[in-house]
Amino acid sequence: MLIGIIALIFLGPRRLPEIAKKVAKIMAEFRGTASEFKETWQREVNFEEEAKALDINALEAEQPVARTESIDVSTKDAAPNAPEIKEMDPAKFEELKAKAANTETAEKRETVETTNDKKTWL
Repeated sequence: MLIGIIALIFLGPRRLPEIAKKVAKIMAEFRGTASEFKETWQREVNFEEEAKALDINALEAEQPVARTESIDVSTKDAAPNAPEIKEMDPAKFEELKAKAANTETAEKRETVETTNDKKTWL
């Protein structure tokens, strides 16, 4: 009541109904926006809860069944074998190196030939 009387004094009887309509429209828009925000918030919260539920089910399904394997105690404590260094004939090394280079160039040619094919240009 007090606010109405103060508004009547400051705004006058002619402008009070116009301003009351504007205030009512603004309040209606605010309520609509607030309800949309609330609905969106609820949907997001429900979506997150459903996603968590799905993830939990997926995790439970993915968990492997515990297997019990017998481990040989003598091999468990043994140190791994050290890598062996072998001598190689330099001629054989060059031959293997040339063979690897030929294989790589052949693979590159095949790749170029298949990429230039009209069927696979896309």
